[in-house]
Amino acid sequence: MTTTKLPEHPDWLWRTPEPKTSYDVVIVGAGGHGLATAYYLAKNHGITNVAVLDKGWLAGGNMARNTTIIRSNYLWDQSAAIYEHALKLWEGLPDELDYDFLFSQRGVLNLAHTLQDVREGVRRVNANRLNGVDAQWLEPDDIAKVCPILNLSPRVRYPVLGGTFQPRAGIAKHDHVAWALARRADEMGVDLIQGCEVTGFVKDGEKVVGVQTGRGRILAGRVGLAGAGHSSVLAERAGFRVPVQSHPLQALVSELHEPVHPTVVMSNHVHVYVSQAHKGELVMGAGVDSYNGYGQRGSFHVIEQQMAAAIELFPLFSRAHVLRTWGGIVDVTPDASPIISLTPVENLYINCGWGTGGFKATPAAGRTFAHTIATGQPHPLNAPFALERFATGALIDEHGAAAVAH
Repeated sequence: MTTTKLPEHPDWLWRTPEPKTSYDVVIVGAGGHGLATAYYLAKNHGITNVAVLDKGWLAGGNMARNTTIIRSNYLWDQSAAIYEHALKLWEGLPDELDYDFLFSQRGVLNLAHTLQDVREGVRRVNANRLNGVDAQWLEPDDIAKVCPILNLSPRVRYPVLGGTFQPRAGIAKHDHVAWALARRADEMGVDLIQGCEVTGFVKDGEKVVGVQTGRGRILAGRVGLAGAGHSSVLAERAGFRVPVQSHPLQALVSELHEPVHPTVVMSNHVHVYVSQAHKGELVMGAGVDSYNGYGQRGSFHVIEQQMAAAIELFPLFSRAHVLRTWGGIVDVTPDASPIISLTPVENLYINCGWGTGGFKATPAAGRTFAHTIATGQPHPLNAPFALERFATGALIDEHGAAAVAH
């Protein structure tokens, strides 16, 4: 693979052009999905008169606040299709973008601690295989070979009875992914405009024809919303509602360690997921806080329970020290599946509700959302994730169906 070595903080990353008075497309949100959408609008549809707006800085939201896990072992057909498409894109993206963002296919192991976990896990393995997704069921002896440092004693509170394993899954360095997409979009003529908060929409009757921002009015032929955490606020300003709730989601990293953790381990029952970053930090995530909120922090008891679970599964980690903790904001829909859709407002499109699955879907979300914006029609992969499913009842209920929703 040929890669380009770029500085840790590329100079072009901080260059924010003055917005033009009008664009063919305006994307609201300069995170992974917004940048990927702009990239695929230019690459696949030849639409380069595009502005990506963000009230903060490029990739400063959830894109920099996730735990970098990439997998496609979802239960339902619609979910498996879009996430598997994403994984296939991930496999070629470093070469395509000419940027080594440290995509590591080290596998993801989902643990089973109860008989119900076992039944669900075996069911999901079979469903994955039917959809062409690589999946294996592992007994405890097999798990010991995949992850030797995992505590497999039968005398712990939640003994490991088995687990599902997806060998092609893994992790990638999230900020480098954003920079790679941004660089390519920038080269193709896309304007990346930071510090430009969208405060409202310009309308001609019931049609959106632009956005109001803190830097003035910007006209647009089409507008795509891709801002995680505040989708419902933007939608309401445009005159419609989306069925999402925003919750804090916490994670942490330790100080640097020698490589000890060879894969990604996830447990829904004790709700923790653990990997080791390329530099050596242990990366651990928890479940969403139960309350709604926009604070990029979370409740202490959630992170405390997460640590207790991690140390039970990995006694070795009791010697590690927490380096930093953080929180993101995730939009959660009633069926824990995303919305990538046209909206009731003409010329306005929305990509939201990914919950904790947004990073792993980045290339597929961007590619299908770009198709929807460019053509005015959903891509076959995102057609099932239309906003109207909450009225028709055609839900894609991944809530708890995929062992852990991260």
